[in-house]
Amino acid sequence: MNLVFPLLAKQWDTNTFSKGPSESLMALTRISRLAIVFGASIAVLGLMMASVDPEIQYSVDEIMEEPERFQDGQIFVRGVVSIDSMDYDEMRFILEGVNGEIFVDFVDSPIPDGFDEGRTIAVRGDLVEQNGIWLIDSFEIQTGCPSKYES
Repeated sequence: MNLVFPLLAKQWDTNTFSKGPSESLMALTRISRLAIVFGASIAVLGLMMASVDPEIQYSVDEIMEEPERFQDGQIFVRGVVSIDSMDYDEMRFILEGVNGEIFVDFVDSPIPDGFDEGRTIAVRGDLVEQNGIWLIDSFEIQTGCPSKYES
């Protein structure tokens, strides 16, 4: 019985500094586990990068140079809300650039905090032509942080 106990104790020994045959097996499994975790992390990172398409933000002037190119497609455009252009009856305002302007229909998008005439905003929506007028049927309006631009 005295000989059995040291053999059992050696099998259940978790000391990493022991010199038994299980030490090399244990080291191999640790390396394998680390390799699996590292490989899975790289795979997840790769999938995250592959599935995210960068969204191009256009200016009003870029859109109005060739509006037909963007017609009936989703766009992401930035511009300045024209002064005295808010029409709450028709739920529209004018987004202006340096040279051009586009009407924005905001029926389907809430007006965020910080929205005001004369401020630069970004609008996501569909560019459509209605009665010869280019219009963004918006589904999202973004404003910048007011404290970032005011001092």
